[in-house]
Amino acid sequence: MTQKKKYVLVGTGGRAEFFYSAIVTQFKETSELLAFCDINQTRMDYANRMLQEKYDHAPVQTYKSDEFDTMIAKMKPDAVVVTSVDRTHHTYIIRAMELGCDVITEKPMTVDEDKCQQILDTVERTGKNVRVTFNYRYAPHHTKARELIADGTIGKVLSVHFEWLLSTKHGGDYFRRWHRDKRNSGGLLVHKSTHHFDLVNFWIGSEPESVFAFGDLLFYGRENAEQRGVTKFYDRGTNNAVAAEDPFALQLDTNPHLKAMYLDAEHEDGYRRDQSVFSDGINIEDTMGVLVRYKNKAVLTYSLNCYMPWEGYRIAFNGTKGRIEMVVGEKAYVNSGGDKAQEGAVKHRSIQVQPMFGKPYEVAVEEGKGGHGGGDPILLNDIFGTPVEDRFNRAANHIDGARSILTGIAANRSIRKGEVVKIDDLVKFHS
Repeated sequence: MTQKKKYVLVGTGGRAEFFYSAIVTQFKETSELLAFCDINQTRMDYANRMLQEKYDHAPVQTYKSDEFDTMIAKMKPDAVVVTSVDRTHHTYIIRAMELGCDVITEKPMTVDEDKCQQILDTVERTGKNVRVTFNYRYAPHHTKARELIADGTIGKVLSVHFEWLLSTKHGGDYFRRWHRDKRNSGGLLVHKSTHHFDLVNFWIGSEPESVFAFGDLLFYGRENAEQRGVTKFYDRGTNNAVAAEDPFALQLDTNPHLKAMYLDAEHEDGYRRDQSVFSDGINIEDTMGVLVRYKNKAVLTYSLNCYMPWEGYRIAFNGTKGRIEMVVGEKAYVNSGGDKAQEGAVKHRSIQVQPMFGKPYEVAVEEGKGGHGGGDPILLNDIFGTPVEDRFNRAANHIDGARSILTGIAANRSIRKGEVVKIDDLVKFHS
């Protein structure tokens, strides 16, 4: 029998269950979960209860965040799964590699160019591997778009128009959580758009060269609400009479999972999961437009708006032989508020090819099952199971992780300075 790969997981918040549930269930023949690491013991204890009660698995060892080195020394894992707050990703990624481990990290790989450079340098120095979990690459409709382009269906892609809509339910959720502070998340042009910029890199087979962007906080936040005539405000949703009248409010005590993971754990670290989206202290944008030029000369126009009546996106690829249009509607969700398979689940989708001198036609796409358009199960098998030969090279490494976040990082700098930002001025890749 093949020896099982051993894993520890850092950060037992909303994204952690996606990984640890897979390790202890469908991939238990190839993988073994050894320990959790987090700043919050209550949250780790709840993750262990989930292991026992939901997944019929024995509890694992727990280590506080300042015991990371001790955990690696005692557990001797093959790889560290990083699902902590974005601004801490680089700390655990780098230290894990220095201690001899490979890394599997949630997106974004990190939040700014300095931390990105540190990761790139550490990979070069240690020779260890970093895997970034871009599940959207694996969704059948996204893979089909890559296939159509790679097969020359519309010739060489010259430009891409990409409009992403986050609904009030899903988009608003980022303004309740730690993401609302750009120091934690890099803003949504890094935290969320890393998916989208990675897809463009993946689809057109190129990498960003220069970026210009506009962005502002125009809907969420107290000042914007005041300008719209709102007069009643609150600091958090749970057990608040004013919040009871607000469709944007989140009541943690009405959802057992959110209550156990966050409300019951507040006494340890003070983190409030249910902050008002119309309170002070928000410094990320909710309205963004980005222009990107790629090294193959293609141009991307991209927009992200976080307060829309529906969730989904529209994409158009313009090529030398025609155009591809893709429209996808997704189910809006609150992170960790329900079934994991519903996160990013597709409600409807269509791909239409419009030849330059021919009749438009619809492209059939395999129906994906599971979260993020059916990408989640395929990604998990690629990481923890037996990978199959993949002509599209969907597995993403640290270079892919860097190229995706650098578009958003450059966009953040462009917003601040009002100028075009060259990617090569941000980091240096090792040859």
